[in-house]
Amino acid sequence: MKLKVIIEQNSKGHYSAYIDDENINFGILGEGKSVEATIEDFKIGVEEMRETYQILGREFPDVEFNFMYDTSSFLSSYSQIMSLAGMSRLTGINQGLLSHYVTGRKKPRKETVDKICTSVHTFGKLLCQLELI
Repeated sequence: MKLKVIIEQNSKGHYSAYIDDENINFGILGEGKSVEATIEDFKIGVEEMRETYQILGREFPDVEFNFMYDTSSFLSSYSQIMSLAGMSRLTGINQGLLSHYVTGRKKPRKETVDKICTSVHTFGKLLCQLELI
């Protein structure tokens, strides 16, 4: 079973990760000051849940996790690697507007989220084809 895990950033710049699936009967939460720390904390929570199930004599489901970002978390986390100016050139979205998304002052429309995602995926595919000599 593959479960969607949402990574979100709060107003203080910290992150949380939680399972977004109503069909399971357990919850796991990860928190941290970075996306990496949050995912690591989430994985610790998974192991603790496995141990709890074992103590209760229950079988923990065979699950995989698909980590998904909200737009603010993605832009904030990856702005350490790619500037908002670069992201603006990549997506065609005004840098000031991207900054508003990072800080949470504005929330992007679905079309804008799709545009960011498509632009980043296209760029990622180009990077995967890259060969250096």
